[in-house]
Amino acid sequence: MSGEPWLILPTYNEAENIEAIMNASATVLAAAAPEGFRILVVDDGSPDGTGRLADAMAERHEWARVLHRTEKGGIGPAYLAGFDHALREGAGYVMEMDSDFSHDPADLARLLDAARTDADLALGSRYVPGGGVTDWGLLRRFISEGGSTYARIILGLKVRDLTGGFKCFRREVLEAIDFKTVRSRGYAFQVELTYRTVQNGFRVVEVPITFRDREHGQSKMHWRIAAEAMWLVPMLRFG
Repeated sequence: MSGEPWLILPTYNEAENIEAIMNASATVLAAAAPEGFRILVVDDGSPDGTGRLADAMAERHEWARVLHRTEKGGIGPAYLAGFDHALREGAGYVMEMDSDFSHDPADLARLLDAARTDADLALGSRYVPGGGVTDWGLLRRFISEGGSTYARIILGLKVRDLTGGFKCFRREVLEAIDFKTVRSRGYAFQVELTYRTVQNGFRVVEVPITFRDREHGQSKMHWRIAAEAMWLVPMLRFG
C-alpha cells in the first residue's frame, strides 16, 4: 500500500534478537499504522543464521521482508540499500532502529506520530529533556555525548543527538538526498544524514527516548567507527 511506514532493521549476527525485535516492532506498528506497515531486515551475510531466521519470519508474516547482502559492508550502505528498497515499494515513512533492543520498539509509535504531524525527520534523542541512557559506563557516555557535541559544533547544528540511529523520515527527505554521494559507512552515517536533512531545509524534531545497552549478542561499536566520524564530520561542512 502506498504511503505506509517501513521499518529498516540492519543486521549482522543478531540471531539472538531478530525474531523478538521483529515481533515486538510489528505489534507496535500494527496499532500505530492500521493502514499497513512493513519491516525490512537488511542482513549482511550473517554467519550465525540471522538471515535464515528473518526469511522464516517473512514466510509466516505478510509484513516481513528480507534483503540479503553478501558481506558485511557497514551500517551506512546497509541502511541505504534498505531505504532505496522501501522508497521503490512506495513507503511514505522510512524508519530506522537498532536490532538489539537498545531502542525500545514502543517508541516507534511516538516517532511515527511526530513525522506525521510536525517533523520531516523525527529523531529519537538521548540528549534532550526526558531522554537518557542506561547501563553505560562513564567512558562510553563521554564518547557518545562528546561525539554529538563535536559534530554539533563543527556542523553548526542545533540538534543535540547527532549520533543516534533511531529515526523516522518522511519519504521526501530521503528523496532529496542523492544516496550515491553519501560518504560514511559506519556510525558517522547518522550524523551525515541528519546534517543533509537540515541542509536541504527540512525540519528535525527530537523525541526523547531512553537508550539501553543490548542484553544479547555483541556490540558493533569499534574504534575505527569513532575515527571515521572524527575526520568525516569536518569534510561534510568544509570538504
